[in-house]
Amino acid sequence: MTNRLADTLSPYLRAHADNPVEWYPWGPEAFAEAQRRDVPLLISIGYSTCHWCHVMARESFADPHTAALINRDFVAIKVDREEHPDVDGAYMAAASAFTQNLGWPLTVFTTPRGRTFYAGTYWPPEARQPLPAFRDVLAAVNEAWTLRRVQAEESADAVTDALARAGAAVPSDLPDAAALAGAAEAIAAREDRQFGGFGGAPKFPVATTLGLLQTPLVRREAPDAAAAADRALAAMSASDLRDADGGFFRYATQRDWTVPHYERMLADNAQLLLVALDAGDESTARGIADFLVGTLRREGGGFGAAQDSESWIDGQRSEGGYYLRPVTERAALEPPAVDGKVITGWNGLAVGALARAGSRLGEPTWVAEAEDAAAYVLRVNRDRAGALVRASLGGVASQAVATAADVALLADGLFSLAAATGDPRWAVEGRDLLDVVLSGIQGDPLLAEHGIAAAPDQTDGDLPSDAAAVAAASLTAWRLGAGDRYREAAAARVREHAGSAIGQPFAHGSLLRVAAGLVDAPRQVVVVTEAPQGALASAARRADADVVAIVTPEQAGAFADAGFELFEGKGSAGEQAFDCRSFVCRLPVSDPAELPLAR
Repeated sequence: MTNRLADTLSPYLRAHADNPVEWYPWGPEAFAEAQRRDVPLLISIGYSTCHWCHVMARESFADPHTAALINRDFVAIKVDREEHPDVDGAYMAAASAFTQNLGWPLTVFTTPRGRTFYAGTYWPPEARQPLPAFRDVLAAVNEAWTLRRVQAEESADAVTDALARAGAAVPSDLPDAAALAGAAEAIAAREDRQFGGFGGAPKFPVATTLGLLQTPLVRREAPDAAAAADRALAAMSASDLRDADGGFFRYATQRDWTVPHYERMLADNAQLLLVALDAGDESTARGIADFLVGTLRREGGGFGAAQDSESWIDGQRSEGGYYLRPVTERAALEPPAVDGKVITGWNGLAVGALARAGSRLGEPTWVAEAEDAAAYVLRVNRDRAGALVRASLGGVASQAVATAADVALLADGLFSLAAATGDPRWAVEGRDLLDVVLSGIQGDPLLAEHGIAAAPDQTDGDLPSDAAAVAAASLTAWRLGAGDRYREAAAARVREHAGSAIGQPFAHGSLLRVAAGLVDAPRQVVVVTEAPQGALASAARRADADVVAIVTPEQAGAFADAGFELFEGKGSAGEQAFDCRSFVCRLPVSDPAELPLAR
Protein backbone atom coordinates (compact mmCIF):
# COMPACT_ATOMS: atom_id res chain seq x y z
CA MET A 1 0.00 0.00 0.00
CA THR A 2 1.02 3.63 -0.34
CA ASN A 3 -0.04 6.08 2.35
CA ARG A 4 -0.26 9.87 2.27
CA LEU A 5 3.48 10.52 2.46
CA ALA A 6 4.50 9.78 -1.12
CA ASP A 7 3.88 13.31 -2.38
CA THR A 8 5.48 15.17 0.53
CA LEU A 9 8.73 17.12 0.15
CA SER A 10 10.52 15.40 3.03
CA PRO A 11 12.86 12.51 2.12
CA TYR A 12 12.24 11.14 5.61
CA LEU A 13 8.49 11.03 5.08
CA ARG A 14 8.86 9.62 1.59
CA ALA A 15 10.90 6.76 3.00
CA HIS A 16 7.79 5.73 4.98
CA ALA A 17 5.38 6.05 2.06
CA ASP A 18 5.13 2.29 1.56
CA ASN A 19 4.64 1.42 5.23
CA PRO A 20 1.42 -0.43 6.07
CA VAL A 21 0.87 2.29 8.69
CA GLU A 22 -1.72 4.74 7.41
CA TRP A 23 0.48 7.75 8.02
CA TYR A 24 -0.63 11.36 7.77
CA PRO A 25 1.84 14.21 7.34
CA TRP A 26 1.73 16.99 9.94
CA GLY A 27 -1.37 19.01 9.19
CA PRO A 28 -5.03 19.68 10.07
CA GLU A 29 -6.32 16.55 8.29
CA ALA A 30 -4.82 14.23 10.88
CA PHE A 31 -6.24 16.23 13.77
CA ALA A 32 -9.67 16.29 12.14
CA GLU A 33 -9.60 12.52 11.61
CA ALA A 34 -8.56 11.87 15.22
CA GLN A 35 -11.40 14.04 16.45
CA ARG A 36 -13.86 12.35 14.08
CA ARG A 37 -12.84 8.89 15.28
CA ASP A 38 -12.27 10.06 18.87
CA VAL A 39 -8.94 8.25 19.11
CA PRO A 40 -5.47 9.40 20.19
CA LEU A 41 -2.80 10.66 17.85
CA LEU A 42 0.44 8.72 17.54
CA ILE A 43 3.06 11.28 16.49
CA SER A 44 6.37 9.82 15.33
CA ILE A 45 9.20 12.34 14.87
CA GLY A 46 12.57 11.71 13.25
CA TYR A 47 14.78 12.68 10.34
CA SER A 48 16.26 11.04 7.30
CA THR A 49 19.80 10.39 8.56
CA CYS A 50 18.72 9.09 11.98
CA HIS A 51 19.98 5.51 12.40
CA TRP A 52 17.51 4.41 15.08
CA CYS A 53 14.67 5.96 13.11
CA HIS A 54 15.58 3.57 10.29
CA VAL A 55 15.75 0.67 12.74
CA MET A 56 12.32 1.33 14.23
CA ALA A 57 10.87 1.75 10.75
CA ARG A 58 12.17 -1.65 9.67
CA GLU A 59 11.22 -3.42 12.87
CA SER A 60 7.81 -1.91 13.59
CA PHE A 61 6.37 0.46 11.02
CA ALA A 62 7.01 -1.98 8.17
CA ASP A 63 5.48 -4.85 10.15
CA PRO A 64 1.85 -5.56 9.11
CA HIS A 65 0.78 -6.76 12.57
CA THR A 66 2.15 -3.70 14.34
CA ALA A 67 0.72 -1.44 11.66
CA ALA A 68 -2.70 -3.01 12.11
CA LEU A 69 -2.67 -2.10 15.81
CA ILE A 70 -1.66 1.46 15.02
CA ASN A 71 -4.29 1.87 12.32
CA ARG A 72 -7.04 0.40 14.50
CA ASP A 73 -6.42 2.43 17.66
CA PHE A 74 -4.70 5.64 16.57
CA VAL A 75 -4.33 8.26 13.89
CA ALA A 76 -0.65 8.21 13.01
CA ILE A 77 1.38 11.30 12.05
CA LYS A 78 4.93 11.18 10.72
CA VAL A 79 6.97 14.37 11.28
CA ASP A 80 10.37 15.34 9.90
CA ARG A 81 11.99 17.28 12.75
CA GLU A 82 14.21 19.13 10.30
CA GLU A 83 11.17 20.42 8.44
CA HIS A 84 9.09 21.17 11.55
CA PRO A 85 11.50 22.16 14.36
CA ASP A 86 8.75 23.94 16.30
CA VAL A 87 6.69 20.76 16.37
CA ASP A 88 9.70 18.71 17.40
CA GLY A 89 10.61 21.20 20.12
CA ALA A 90 7.08 21.31 21.52
CA TYR A 91 6.73 17.54 21.73
CA MET A 92 10.28 17.00 22.94
CA ALA A 93 9.51 19.35 25.83
CA ALA A 94 6.27 17.49 26.56
CA ALA A 95 8.05 14.14 26.36
CA SER A 96 10.45 15.22 29.09
CA ALA A 97 7.57 14.83 31.54
CA PHE A 98 7.52 11.09 30.81
CA THR A 99 11.12 10.06 30.09
CA GLN A 100 14.64 11.34 30.65
CA ASN A 101 15.95 9.41 27.64
CA LEU A 102 15.09 11.98 25.00
CA GLY A 103 16.10 11.64 21.38
CA TRP A 104 14.93 10.36 18.03
CA PRO A 105 12.83 8.63 16.96
CA LEU A 106 10.49 10.45 19.30
CA THR A 107 7.16 8.67 19.81
CA VAL A 108 4.37 10.74 21.34
CA PHE A 109 0.78 9.81 22.19
CA THR A 110 -1.63 12.72 22.41
CA THR A 111 -5.30 13.51 22.75
CA PRO A 112 -7.15 14.28 19.52
CA ARG A 113 -6.31 17.94 20.27
CA GLY A 114 -2.61 17.16 20.19
CA ARG A 115 -1.87 17.33 23.94
CA THR A 116 0.63 14.76 25.18
CA PHE A 117 -0.32 12.11 27.72
CA TYR A 118 2.52 9.63 27.12
CA ALA A 119 5.81 9.60 25.23
CA GLY A 120 9.06 7.73 24.66
CA THR A 121 11.73 7.26 22.03
CA TYR A 122 12.73 3.98 20.39
CA TRP A 123 10.83 0.85 21.39
CA PRO A 124 11.88 -2.57 20.03
CA PRO A 125 9.49 -5.10 18.47
CA GLU A 126 10.14 -7.52 21.34
CA ALA A 127 10.83 -6.64 24.96
CA ARG A 128 14.50 -5.95 25.69
CA GLN A 129 15.18 -4.89 29.25
CA PRO A 130 14.64 -2.18 30.24
CA LEU A 131 12.48 -1.48 27.15
CA PRO A 132 9.03 -3.00 26.65
CA ALA A 133 7.92 -4.21 23.23
CA PHE A 134 6.41 -1.50 21.06
CA ARG A 135 3.22 -3.52 20.54
CA ASP A 136 2.84 -3.80 24.32
CA VAL A 137 3.21 -0.02 24.57
CA LEU A 138 0.50 0.43 21.94
CA ALA A 139 -1.83 -1.89 23.84
CA ALA A 140 -1.17 -0.17 27.16
CA VAL A 141 -1.75 3.31 25.73
CA ASN A 142 -4.98 2.17 24.08
CA GLU A 143 -6.13 0.66 27.37
CA ALA A 144 -5.34 3.86 29.23
CA TRP A 145 -7.26 5.92 26.68
CA THR A 146 -10.24 3.56 26.70
CA LEU A 147 -10.51 2.85 30.43
CA ARG A 148 -8.85 5.86 32.09
CA ARG A 149 -9.51 8.62 29.62
CA VAL A 150 -10.29 11.31 32.17
CA GLN A 151 -6.93 10.80 33.87
CA ALA A 152 -5.14 10.78 30.49
CA GLU A 153 -6.73 14.08 29.45
CA GLU A 154 -6.04 15.66 32.84
CA SER A 155 -2.41 14.59 32.56
CA ALA A 156 -2.18 16.05 29.05
CA ASP A 157 -3.68 19.36 30.14
CA ALA A 158 -1.35 19.52 33.14
CA VAL A 159 1.71 19.02 30.96
CA THR A 160 0.53 21.67 28.49
CA ASP A 161 -0.20 24.19 31.24
CA ALA A 162 3.13 23.54 32.97
CA LEU A 163 5.03 24.11 29.74
CA ALA A 164 3.14 27.33 29.08
CA ARG A 165 4.07 28.63 32.55
CA ALA A 166 7.69 27.56 32.13
CA GLY A 167 7.96 29.65 28.99
CA ALA A 168 7.63 32.93 30.89
CA ALA A 169 11.10 34.48 31.08
CA VAL A 170 12.19 36.82 33.89
CA PRO A 171 14.34 39.68 32.51
CA SER A 172 17.51 40.66 34.37
CA ASP A 173 20.55 42.90 33.87
CA LEU A 174 23.09 42.27 31.15
CA PRO A 175 25.90 40.04 32.41
CA ASP A 176 29.16 41.88 32.98
CA ALA A 177 32.67 40.63 32.17
CA ALA A 178 33.09 38.95 35.56
CA ALA A 179 29.82 37.04 35.23
CA LEU A 180 30.70 35.89 31.72
CA ALA A 181 34.18 34.81 32.79
CA GLY A 182 32.60 32.85 35.63
CA ALA A 183 30.21 31.17 33.21
CA ALA A 184 33.12 30.20 30.95
CA GLU A 185 35.04 28.79 33.89
CA ALA A 186 31.98 26.76 34.92
CA ILE A 187 31.90 25.25 31.44
CA ALA A 188 35.63 24.53 31.53
CA ALA A 189 35.18 22.69 34.83
CA ARG A 190 33.36 20.01 32.83
CA GLU A 191 36.32 19.47 30.50
CA ASP A 192 37.51 15.92 29.92
CA ARG A 193 41.19 16.54 30.56
CA GLN A 194 42.20 13.14 29.20
CA PHE A 195 40.41 13.10 25.85
CA GLY A 196 39.30 16.70 25.33
CA GLY A 197 35.79 18.02 25.00
CA PHE A 198 33.19 18.05 27.74
CA GLY A 199 31.48 15.30 29.70
CA GLY A 200 31.48 11.59 29.00
CA ALA A 201 29.83 9.39 26.41
CA PRO A 202 28.08 10.10 24.15
CA LYS A 203 30.23 13.12 23.35
CA PHE A 204 29.11 15.94 21.06
CA PRO A 205 31.16 18.74 19.45
CA VAL A 206 28.97 21.45 21.12
CA ALA A 207 30.02 24.12 18.65
CA THR A 208 27.78 26.71 20.30
CA THR A 209 29.65 26.29 23.59
CA LEU A 210 33.06 26.36 21.93
CA GLY A 211 32.09 29.63 20.24
CA LEU A 212 31.53 31.29 23.62
CA LEU A 213 34.91 30.13 24.92
CA GLN A 214 36.60 31.61 21.84
CA THR A 215 35.34 35.15 22.36
CA PRO A 216 37.93 37.87 22.99
CA LEU A 217 36.37 38.50 26.39
CA VAL A 218 36.83 34.91 27.54
CA ARG A 219 40.34 34.68 26.07
CA ARG A 220 41.22 37.80 28.08
CA GLU A 221 39.31 37.19 31.33
CA ALA A 222 39.34 33.37 31.52
CA PRO A 223 42.27 32.13 29.41
CA ASP A 224 42.20 28.62 30.87
CA ALA A 225 38.57 28.24 29.77
CA ALA A 226 39.46 29.51 26.31
CA ALA A 227 42.24 26.96 26.10
CA ALA A 228 39.69 24.20 26.75
CA ALA A 229 38.01 25.11 23.46
CA ASP A 230 41.29 24.85 21.58
CA ARG A 231 42.02 21.49 23.18
CA ALA A 232 38.54 20.22 22.30
CA LEU A 233 38.89 21.17 18.65
CA ALA A 234 42.36 19.64 18.44
CA ALA A 235 41.12 16.39 20.00
CA MET A 236 38.12 16.16 17.71
CA SER A 237 40.13 16.98 14.61
CA ALA A 238 42.61 14.19 15.35
CA SER A 239 39.92 11.63 16.22
CA ASP A 240 37.50 9.28 14.52
CA LEU A 241 34.84 11.98 14.79
CA ARG A 242 36.41 13.63 11.75
CA ASP A 243 36.17 11.72 8.50
CA ALA A 244 39.15 11.42 6.18
CA ASP A 245 37.54 13.90 3.77
CA GLY A 246 37.39 16.61 6.44
CA GLY A 247 33.73 16.52 7.49
CA PHE A 248 32.68 15.86 11.09
CA PHE A 249 30.22 13.20 12.21
CA ARG A 250 27.30 14.02 14.50
CA TYR A 251 28.78 12.68 17.75
CA ALA A 252 30.95 9.94 19.23
CA THR A 253 29.44 7.12 21.24
CA GLN A 254 32.62 6.75 23.29
CA ARG A 255 34.36 9.20 25.58
CA ASP A 256 37.62 9.06 23.57
CA TRP A 257 35.84 10.27 20.40
CA THR A 258 35.74 6.78 18.87
CA VAL A 259 32.80 4.86 17.34
CA PRO A 260 31.06 7.87 15.79
CA HIS A 261 27.39 8.12 14.98
CA TYR A 262 28.13 8.44 11.30
CA GLU A 263 25.57 10.95 10.05
CA ARG A 264 27.08 14.29 9.02
CA MET A 265 24.98 17.39 9.47
CA LEU A 266 25.21 20.71 7.64
CA ALA A 267 24.51 22.73 10.79
CA ASP A 268 27.24 21.00 12.81
CA ASN A 269 29.88 21.36 10.13
CA ALA A 270 29.06 24.98 9.30
CA GLN A 271 29.44 25.96 12.94
CA LEU A 272 32.62 23.91 13.36
CA LEU A 273 34.07 25.68 10.35
CA LEU A 274 33.85 28.95 12.26
CA VAL A 275 35.25 27.32 15.39
CA ALA A 276 38.26 26.09 13.41
CA LEU A 277 38.68 29.47 11.73
CA ASP A 278 38.63 31.34 15.05
CA ALA A 279 41.10 28.82 16.51
CA GLY A 280 43.52 29.42 13.67
CA ASP A 281 43.29 25.76 12.61
CA GLU A 282 43.50 26.25 8.87
CA SER A 283 43.79 22.55 8.02
CA THR A 284 40.58 21.64 9.82
CA ALA A 285 38.77 24.65 8.39
CA ARG A 286 39.78 23.72 4.85
CA GLY A 287 38.64 20.14 5.34
CA ILE A 288 35.22 21.20 6.53
CA ALA A 289 34.78 23.71 3.71
CA ASP A 290 35.74 21.06 1.16
CA PHE A 291 33.13 18.70 2.65
CA LEU A 292 30.42 21.35 2.49
CA VAL A 293 31.19 22.28 -1.10
CA GLY A 294 32.10 18.83 -2.36
CA THR A 295 29.43 16.70 -0.67
CA LEU A 296 26.51 18.72 0.66
CA ARG A 297 26.18 21.33 -2.08
CA ARG A 298 23.11 20.73 -4.26
CA GLU A 299 22.77 21.35 -7.96
CA GLY A 300 21.70 24.91 -8.64
CA GLY A 301 22.89 26.20 -5.27
CA GLY A 302 22.09 25.59 -1.63
CA PHE A 303 23.35 22.92 0.75
CA GLY A 304 21.60 19.68 1.71
CA ALA A 305 20.72 19.03 5.32
CA ALA A 306 22.89 15.98 6.01
CA GLN A 307 24.64 12.91 4.71
CA ASP A 308 23.27 9.57 5.88
CA SER A 309 25.03 7.18 8.21
CA GLU A 310 23.93 4.15 6.18
CA SER A 311 24.77 3.06 2.65
CA TRP A 312 24.55 -0.01 0.42
CA ILE A 313 27.63 -2.24 0.43
CA ASP A 314 27.58 -5.65 -1.28
CA GLY A 315 23.80 -5.56 -1.47
CA GLN A 316 23.25 -4.88 2.25
CA ARG A 317 22.57 -1.78 4.32
CA SER A 318 25.71 -0.89 6.27
CA GLU A 319 25.87 1.48 9.22
CA GLY A 320 29.11 3.44 8.80
CA GLY A 321 30.74 0.91 6.48
CA TYR A 322 31.41 3.47 3.77
CA TYR A 323 33.25 5.78 6.13
CA LEU A 324 35.37 2.94 7.53
CA ARG A 325 36.86 2.29 4.10
CA PRO A 326 40.02 4.14 3.03
CA VAL A 327 39.26 7.13 0.83
CA THR A 328 40.94 5.40 -2.11
CA GLU A 329 38.39 2.56 -1.95
CA ARG A 330 35.30 4.75 -1.68
CA ALA A 331 35.16 5.67 -5.34
CA ALA A 332 33.99 2.12 -6.09
CA LEU A 333 31.15 2.35 -3.56
CA GLU A 334 27.81 4.09 -3.64
CA PRO A 335 28.17 6.94 -1.12
CA PRO A 336 25.62 7.43 1.63
CA ALA A 337 22.69 9.50 0.44
CA VAL A 338 22.49 13.23 1.08
CA ASP A 339 19.21 14.58 2.40
CA GLY A 340 18.64 17.26 -0.20
CA LYS A 341 16.41 19.52 1.89
CA VAL A 342 17.74 23.06 1.65
CA ILE A 343 16.93 24.35 5.14
CA THR A 344 16.82 28.12 5.38
CA GLY A 345 18.60 28.66 8.69
CA TRP A 346 21.18 25.94 8.19
CA ASN A 347 22.07 27.42 4.83
CA GLY A 348 22.41 30.78 6.57
CA LEU A 349 25.05 29.20 8.81
CA ALA A 350 26.85 27.77 5.78
CA VAL A 351 26.69 31.07 3.90
CA GLY A 352 28.22 32.97 6.79
CA ALA A 353 30.88 30.36 7.52
CA LEU A 354 32.03 29.97 3.91
CA ALA A 355 32.01 33.73 3.35
CA ARG A 356 34.17 34.37 6.40
CA ALA A 357 36.48 31.42 5.77
CA GLY A 358 36.83 32.20 2.07
CA SER A 359 37.73 35.80 2.79
CA ARG A 360 40.13 34.96 5.62
CA LEU A 361 41.93 32.09 3.87
CA GLY A 362 42.00 33.54 0.39
CA GLU A 363 39.52 31.14 -1.21
CA PRO A 364 37.22 33.21 -3.45
CA THR A 365 35.46 30.06 -4.71
CA TRP A 366 34.08 29.49 -1.22
CA VAL A 367 32.72 33.02 -1.17
CA ALA A 368 31.17 32.41 -4.59
CA GLU A 369 29.54 29.20 -3.29
CA ALA A 370 28.14 31.22 -0.38
CA GLU A 371 26.71 33.74 -2.83
CA ASP A 372 25.09 30.99 -4.88
CA ALA A 373 23.53 29.44 -1.79
CA ALA A 374 22.24 32.78 -0.53
CA ALA A 375 20.69 33.60 -3.88
CA TYR A 376 19.11 30.14 -4.09
CA VAL A 377 17.51 30.30 -0.65
CA LEU A 378 16.23 33.84 -1.17
CA ARG A 379 14.71 32.82 -4.50
CA VAL A 380 13.35 29.33 -3.80
CA ASN A 381 12.54 29.14 -0.07
CA ARG A 382 9.49 31.38 -0.34
CA ASP A 383 5.76 30.89 -0.10
CA ARG A 384 3.30 32.45 -2.54
CA ALA A 385 3.17 35.63 -0.49
CA GLY A 386 6.95 35.95 -0.57
CA ALA A 387 7.62 34.99 3.05
CA LEU A 388 10.51 32.67 3.83
CA VAL A 389 9.63 29.04 4.50
CA ARG A 390 11.57 26.48 6.47
CA ALA A 391 13.01 24.48 3.56
CA SER A 392 12.79 23.38 -0.04
CA LEU A 393 13.54 20.19 -1.93
CA GLY A 394 14.38 19.97 -5.60
CA GLY A 395 13.43 23.58 -6.13
CA VAL A 396 9.98 23.21 -4.52
CA ALA A 397 9.27 25.16 -1.34
CA SER A 398 7.90 23.41 1.74
CA GLN A 399 4.68 24.53 3.37
CA ALA A 400 6.41 24.49 6.78
CA VAL A 401 6.90 27.99 8.16
CA ALA A 402 10.35 29.40 8.82
CA THR A 403 11.29 29.79 12.47
CA ALA A 404 12.69 32.95 14.00
CA ALA A 405 16.09 31.24 14.08
CA ASP A 406 15.83 30.38 10.38
CA VAL A 407 15.32 33.99 9.37
CA ALA A 408 17.89 35.35 11.82
CA LEU A 409 20.59 32.84 10.86
CA LEU A 410 20.08 33.63 7.19
CA ALA A 411 20.22 37.37 7.92
CA ASP A 412 23.45 36.92 9.88
CA GLY A 413 24.95 34.90 7.04
CA LEU A 414 24.05 37.65 4.57
CA PHE A 415 25.81 40.24 6.72
CA SER A 416 28.99 38.14 6.62
CA LEU A 417 28.57 37.74 2.87
CA ALA A 418 28.25 41.50 2.45
CA ALA A 419 31.50 42.08 4.32
CA ALA A 420 33.30 39.37 2.34
CA THR A 421 32.14 40.54 -1.08
CA GLY A 422 31.84 44.27 -0.50
CA ASP A 423 28.35 44.09 -1.97
CA PRO A 424 25.88 46.11 0.12
CA ARG A 425 22.88 44.40 -1.45
CA TRP A 426 23.45 41.39 0.80
CA ALA A 427 23.52 43.64 3.87
CA VAL A 428 20.29 45.35 2.85
CA GLU A 429 18.61 41.97 2.31
CA GLY A 430 19.87 40.78 5.69
CA ARG A 431 18.60 43.90 7.44
CA ASP A 432 15.19 43.54 5.81
CA LEU A 433 14.94 39.93 7.00
CA LEU A 434 16.07 40.89 10.49
CA ASP A 435 13.40 43.58 10.64
CA VAL A 436 10.81 40.94 9.80
CA VAL A 437 11.89 38.69 12.63
CA LEU A 438 12.18 41.58 15.10
CA SER A 439 8.60 42.53 14.35
CA GLY A 440 7.54 39.02 15.34
CA ILE A 441 7.25 35.69 13.55
CA GLN A 442 4.41 33.36 14.37
CA GLY A 443 5.29 29.75 15.06
CA ASP A 444 3.66 26.64 13.67
CA PRO A 445 0.00 27.56 13.08
CA LEU A 446 -1.34 24.13 14.03
CA LEU A 447 0.35 24.23 17.41
CA ALA A 448 -1.11 27.65 18.05
CA GLU A 449 -4.60 26.63 16.87
CA HIS A 450 -4.71 23.74 19.34
CA GLY A 451 -3.09 25.58 22.22
CA ILE A 452 -0.05 23.31 22.25
CA ALA A 453 2.75 25.01 24.14
CA ALA A 454 5.99 25.62 22.28
CA ALA A 455 9.28 24.52 23.82
CA PRO A 456 9.56 26.71 26.94
CA ASP A 457 13.30 27.15 27.16
CA GLN A 458 15.72 28.97 24.91
CA THR A 459 18.65 26.60 25.24
CA ASP A 460 20.91 25.71 22.35
CA GLY A 461 20.36 22.39 20.66
CA ASP A 462 22.28 21.44 17.55
CA LEU A 463 22.16 25.13 16.60
CA PRO A 464 21.49 28.41 18.43
CA SER A 465 18.12 28.98 20.06
CA ASP A 466 15.64 31.40 18.50
CA ALA A 467 16.51 34.11 21.01
CA ALA A 468 20.26 33.64 20.56
CA ALA A 469 20.04 33.61 16.76
CA VAL A 470 18.01 36.83 16.70
CA ALA A 471 20.33 38.46 19.23
CA ALA A 472 23.43 37.45 17.24
CA ALA A 473 22.07 38.80 13.96
CA SER A 474 21.08 42.03 15.69
CA LEU A 475 24.57 42.39 17.15
CA THR A 476 26.13 41.84 13.72
CA ALA A 477 23.80 44.41 12.14
CA TRP A 478 24.81 46.98 14.75
CA ARG A 479 28.52 46.26 14.27
CA LEU A 480 28.06 46.74 10.52
CA GLY A 481 26.55 50.15 11.17
CA ALA A 482 22.82 49.51 10.76
CA GLY A 483 21.97 51.58 13.83
CA ASP A 484 21.81 51.53 17.64
CA ARG A 485 18.31 50.03 17.66
CA TYR A 486 19.84 46.73 16.62
CA ARG A 487 22.22 46.75 19.58
CA GLU A 488 19.25 47.33 21.84
CA ALA A 489 17.38 44.46 20.17
CA ALA A 490 20.33 42.18 20.93
CA ALA A 491 20.56 43.45 24.51
CA ALA A 492 16.83 42.99 25.10
CA ARG A 493 17.01 39.30 24.18
CA VAL A 494 20.06 38.74 26.31
CA ARG A 495 18.39 40.44 29.28
CA GLU A 496 15.31 38.28 28.83
CA HIS A 497 17.26 35.05 29.25
CA ALA A 498 20.38 36.15 31.12
CA GLY A 499 19.35 34.63 34.43
CA SER A 500 18.90 31.12 33.09
CA ALA A 501 21.92 31.51 30.79
CA ILE A 502 24.34 32.39 33.59
CA GLY A 503 22.86 29.61 35.72
CA GLN A 504 23.21 27.03 32.91
CA PRO A 505 26.00 28.36 30.70
CA PHE A 506 26.71 25.11 28.89
CA ALA A 507 23.21 25.17 27.41
CA HIS A 508 23.29 28.86 26.46
CA GLY A 509 26.64 29.31 24.73
CA SER A 510 25.20 31.22 21.78
CA LEU A 511 23.33 33.75 23.91
CA LEU A 512 26.31 34.29 26.20
CA ARG A 513 28.53 34.81 23.16
CA VAL A 514 26.26 37.71 22.22
CA ALA A 515 26.42 38.98 25.79
CA ALA A 516 30.22 38.99 25.56
CA GLY A 517 29.96 40.94 22.32
CA LEU A 518 27.83 43.54 24.06
CA VAL A 519 30.37 44.00 26.87
CA ASP A 520 33.41 44.47 24.64
CA ALA A 521 33.68 47.37 22.24
CA PRO A 522 33.66 45.98 18.69
CA ARG A 523 36.66 46.30 16.43
CA GLN A 524 35.75 47.14 12.84
CA VAL A 525 38.27 47.24 10.01
CA VAL A 526 37.23 48.76 6.68
CA VAL A 527 39.60 48.82 3.73
CA VAL A 528 38.68 51.04 0.80
CA THR A 529 40.60 49.94 -2.26
CA GLU A 530 40.39 49.19 -5.96
CA ALA A 531 42.62 46.15 -5.34
CA PRO A 532 40.66 43.71 -3.14
CA GLN A 533 43.43 41.12 -3.43
CA GLY A 534 46.20 43.62 -2.72
CA ALA A 535 48.58 43.78 0.25
CA LEU A 536 46.48 46.15 2.37
CA ALA A 537 43.32 44.11 1.94
CA SER A 538 45.22 40.90 2.67
CA ALA A 539 46.59 42.36 5.89
CA ALA A 540 43.11 43.41 6.98
CA ARG A 541 41.73 39.92 6.42
CA ARG A 542 44.25 38.58 8.95
CA ALA A 543 43.26 41.13 11.59
CA ASP A 544 41.49 40.06 14.77
CA ALA A 545 38.30 42.07 14.32
CA ASP A 546 34.53 41.66 14.58
CA VAL A 547 34.00 43.21 11.15
CA VAL A 548 36.46 43.11 8.27
CA ALA A 549 35.05 44.69 5.12
CA ILE A 550 36.97 45.18 1.88
CA VAL A 551 35.13 47.63 -0.39
CA THR A 552 35.74 49.82 -3.41
CA PRO A 553 35.07 53.55 -3.04
CA GLU A 554 31.79 53.07 -4.90
CA GLN A 555 30.76 50.22 -2.61
CA ALA A 556 31.63 52.27 0.48
CA GLY A 557 29.34 54.99 -0.79
CA ALA A 558 26.57 52.49 -1.53
CA PHE A 559 26.82 51.04 2.00
CA ALA A 560 26.59 54.55 3.45
CA ASP A 561 23.66 55.46 1.22
CA ALA A 562 21.87 52.30 2.37
CA GLY A 563 22.14 53.46 5.99
CA PHE A 564 25.23 51.59 7.23
CA GLU A 565 27.01 54.38 9.09
CA LEU A 566 30.28 52.46 9.50
CA PHE A 567 31.06 53.34 5.87
CA GLU A 568 30.18 57.02 5.98
CA GLY A 569 32.91 59.34 4.74
CA LYS A 570 35.25 56.53 3.75
CA GLY A 571 34.86 56.41 0.00
CA SER A 572 36.45 59.66 -1.15
CA ALA A 573 40.17 59.09 -0.51
CA GLY A 574 42.66 56.69 -2.09
CA GLU A 575 43.50 53.21 -0.79
CA GLN A 576 43.16 53.32 2.99
CA ALA A 577 42.43 51.07 5.95
CA PHE A 578 40.24 52.35 8.78
CA ASP A 579 40.71 50.68 12.17
CA CYS A 580 37.69 51.48 14.35
CA ARG A 581 36.49 50.76 17.90
CA SER A 582 32.72 51.21 18.32
CA PHE A 583 32.65 53.33 15.14
CA VAL A 584 35.42 55.64 16.37
CA CYS A 585 38.20 55.23 13.83
CA ARG A 586 41.90 55.88 14.10
CA LEU A 587 43.67 57.83 11.42
CA PRO A 588 43.55 55.75 8.23
CA VAL A 589 46.70 53.99 7.05
CA SER A 590 47.85 52.86 3.64
CA ASP A 591 50.87 50.80 4.72
CA PRO A 592 49.91 47.19 5.62
CA ALA A 593 52.58 47.16 8.31
CA GLU A 594 50.77 49.97 10.16
CA LEU A 595 47.54 47.96 10.52
CA PRO A 596 47.78 45.94 13.76
CA LEU A 597 46.64 42.33 13.59
CA ALA A 598 45.81 42.08 17.30
CA ARG A 599 42.99 43.97 18.95
